[in-house]
Amino acid sequence: MKKYKVGILGATGMVGQNYIRLLENHPWFDVVYVAASSNSAGVSYEEAVKGRWQMTTAIPEKIKKLMIEDVANIEKASKKCDFVFSAFEISDKNQVIEIEEKYAEAGMPVISNASANRKTEDVPMLIPEINIDHLKMIDIQKKNHNWKKGFIVVKPNCSLQSYITPIYALMKAGYPVKKIIITTLQAVSGAGYPGVASLDMIDNVVPFIGGEEEKTEEEPLKILGNIENNKFIKNAEIKISATCTRVPVTDGHLATVNILFKDNHANGRAGKPTKEEVIKIWTDFKSIPQDLKLPFAPINPIIYTEEENRPQPKKDRDNDKGMAVTVGRLRPCKIFDYKFVALSHNTVRGAAGGGILNAELLVKKGYIK
Repeated sequence: MKKYKVGILGATGMVGQNYIRLLENHPWFDVVYVAASSNSAGVSYEEAVKGRWQMTTAIPEKIKKLMIEDVANIEKASKKCDFVFSAFEISDKNQVIEIEEKYAEAGMPVISNASANRKTEDVPMLIPEINIDHLKMIDIQKKNHNWKKGFIVVKPNCSLQSYITPIYALMKAGYPVKKIIITTLQAVSGAGYPGVASLDMIDNVVPFIGGEEEKTEEEPLKILGNIENNKFIKNAEIKISATCTRVPVTDGHLATVNILFKDNHANGRAGKPTKEEVIKIWTDFKSIPQDLKLPFAPINPIIYTEEENRPQPKKDRDNDKGMAVTVGRLRPCKIFDYKFVALSHNTVRGAAGGGILNAELLVKKGYIK
């Protein structure tokens, strides 16, 4: 098939570098355009990331000589790209929103990793295994802005990727969840580069990450919500309490999760499934990306490990291209119903890989032409 020509906004940062790495041999997408802030523009990609390329593989040869363009030069991007991945993060969120909207206005779909548009009322926050029905908001968004071909779809924060799919699988199987308590143990790569100072992390755990707890508690409610009267209605049934910590791990966000199920006798089920039922629900779980056989879709979105000391970031973060959630240590909870440990690769599933899967779904469903 003829490949789509794609651009990467924020191409020199950690997420942008992961996009470069992961898209090198993608069967559908060809990176033809790289952009960053005006401070980086005007030099080759190789020169722009000299001394700060953080990937374990070399810069792809075809990317090295690409000229870094100013992210604000939307007219130039529109002439070269079918759509763009946005990994452009700056402190001024309103400026990020403005830039992404200008790309959409220029006719380019924007597949965003940036946090700025996650709360925007008509922007879907997508996890393809969970809320594909939210894609119908795209037509509403285009109508709201009078955009012809462009639109914005964003992926959620990396901190919730490890636990939300296992929770959703249980809900889909007919066991609604009432309360969740989560403690995340988040890798340093989630802070970008240069990220957290080494003296803060070596021999240490930092029990605070600015903004992460709010995102971890709030974003799932939009993802697990519905669309009514052309607006997102958050899930009001689930209460989430989160503590987010930074740990001295390179990649892989771990979460310890305690869950309480809602009384469910009205649906002919007991209030909670057995342990064996939970594991079977997770093991059997498949969704639209698996049915469509999207290139970046994990074969098994949820992998359950029986080993009592797993999952571990070092051993399990790369499961199924780094796109699967690995779950373990399911056991009864003396206060809630169950507790378990979940892991996802924060810079793959939680960042660039998740964005790529979103784009594949949008292509397959006809939103990207």
